[in-house]
Amino acid sequence: MTLTNGKKLAGVAAICALPSLGFAEAAGGPNCGWGNMLFEGNSGLGSHLGATLTNGTSGNATFGMSSGTNGCDVSGQLTYGGQSLLAEVMDEFSEDVARGHGEALNAVAISWGIAQEDRAAFAALAHENFSTLFPHENVTAQNVATSINQLMKQDAKLAKYSV
Repeated sequence: MTLTNGKKLAGVAAICALPSLGFAEAAGGPNCGWGNMLFEGNSGLGSHLGATLTNGTSGNATFGMSSGTNGCDVSGQLTYGGQSLLAEVMDEFSEDVARGHGEALNAVAISWGIAQEDRAAFAALAHENFSTLFPHENVTAQNVATSINQLMKQDAKLAKYSV
């Protein structure tokens, strides 16, 4: 079975993103799980890895988030301290938007959770609004993301993906 280039890119992007997950606010809150309890008050790589391994291998953080126990609180927003996928592929994304198709455009659609059947509409929306998304040379990924979100809010098919 041969994978399409888009599927390959999505797979590579997912694999490359895995190491950066350590920089995200922990799901369930910063105090969630037995690992956090066991290593409470400690700092450094060893302690963080120990807490992560304890939480990950026993499944107790998942239980804690589901039941509201183990110091877990799911009311807060998850955060991420690294660059977004859009920031990582900004040059390729702008070229793909100009063309109306491409791997970076598809990868960004996937990262936004856009279903396969709506990706062509997403690509068309981005392509038709290139000058809105990229009004000047120094536009930031955050500016582009905000513009994408606003455009999707106004689109009947894509509004369900806006935040």
